[in-house]
Amino acid sequence: MIRRSEVRQAQARARQMLERAGIVLTATEAGNIEVAELGLGELERTGLQLVVYVNNDRYCAKELVLFPGQTCPEHRHPPVAGEPGKMETFRCRWGKVWLYVPGVPTPTPRAVIPPGSERYYTAFHEIELNPGDQYTVPPDTLHWFQAGDSGAIVSEFSTRSRDESDIFTDPRIKRLPEIAED
Repeated sequence: MIRRSEVRQAQARARQMLERAGIVLTATEAGNIEVAELGLGELERTGLQLVVYVNNDRYCAKELVLFPGQTCPEHRHPPVAGEPGKMETFRCRWGKVWLYVPGVPTPTPRAVIPPGSERYYTAFHEIELNPGDQYTVPPDTLHWFQAGDSGAIVSEFSTRSRDESDIFTDPRIKRLPEIAED
């Protein structure tokens, strides 16, 4: 659970990062930045901030804002309602992000798994994304990612997003935020 004041602080920080990267938001978008704390109470290490531009039955476009060293934990987008699951392309806009997918494990991965969560990470084929680099994750594929030391902003282009259906390797994670009033 996250407190409303913590949500406002994370939204302000995400807005500053987006401004620094030259990404312009409308007032509505800036006011609706989602803070995905994931129920672990460790937003600085595990979670992310999202700006959803569009999400309909055909496609989705978002900005993912990651604070320095912040990790979006391992998960997959399973088939839902007869569809194969979300396919997404990540394009790094600012900073550096390490994306991990199944495949030949990278001998010395650069990301650091949040302490206490090591058993919930299984994909270790590392893809480094710098500004202008992109990678497409197929439907129903385990993946996770972590920002570098300065943080990162990643544009996500995908088929329909059904966040409530995401399956995280870590059973403690709650995808939809629980916000406590101050």
